[in-house]
Amino acid sequence: MDGPHLIYFSDPMCSWCYGFSPVVAGIRQAFGRSLPIRLVMGGLRPGTETPMTEAAKTEILTHWRHVQDASGLPFDGAALDREGFRYDTDPAARAVVWVRREDPELALAYLARAQQAFYAEGRDITDPYVLASLAAEYGLDPDAFLADFQTEDLKQETWRDYAISQRAGVTGFPTLVAGPNAEGVFGVVTRGYQSGDQVLAVLHQWLMGAPAGTA
Repeated sequence: MDGPHLIYFSDPMCSWCYGFSPVVAGIRQAFGRSLPIRLVMGGLRPGTETPMTEAAKTEILTHWRHVQDASGLPFDGAALDREGFRYDTDPAARAVVWVRREDPELALAYLARAQQAFYAEGRDITDPYVLASLAAEYGLDPDAFLADFQTEDLKQETWRDYAISQRAGVTGFPTLVAGPNAEGVFGVVTRGYQSGDQVLAVLHQWLMGAPAGTA
């Protein structure tokens, strides 16, 4: 992207990213196309092969309650109750990358929809058919989605996103970066969850010429 823009490092199965989704929507509403957002998949737990234990489920539900308290968003833990459920974040991230191929602007909306489906509706977004049905809600072809989903090309594109996150030094999600400034430098807007008011205040200051924050 040329000109000032944001880079949003996120993951569809990151609960704090789900909590942050209204903040991203607020940024888009406030700035529109004057401040484009480049979406990069962070790779929270890609390729997880071991089913969740009851202890792991209890621990993650505790984290979800913290996100619910901070964001006010609804949570439903039904997805974790599926027999042999594996918290593999790669399928949902790959789905977002596929949507991004089709329509980069739609990828943010699809990301938020996948998060809603998992966290608020208890749907299993490690299932390609669930992910395809979510894509169909946006007028995208679910058959084309499923045909591409297992291709090596799409898998590699998704893992390149993870590599970009690692090279950028991103260690947690959500992470939001703004740039370039007049000197061509990027700055961190937030590492981790922040409220919409806090993030918008940083962005308004940055666009007025102040450096991006280091939250």
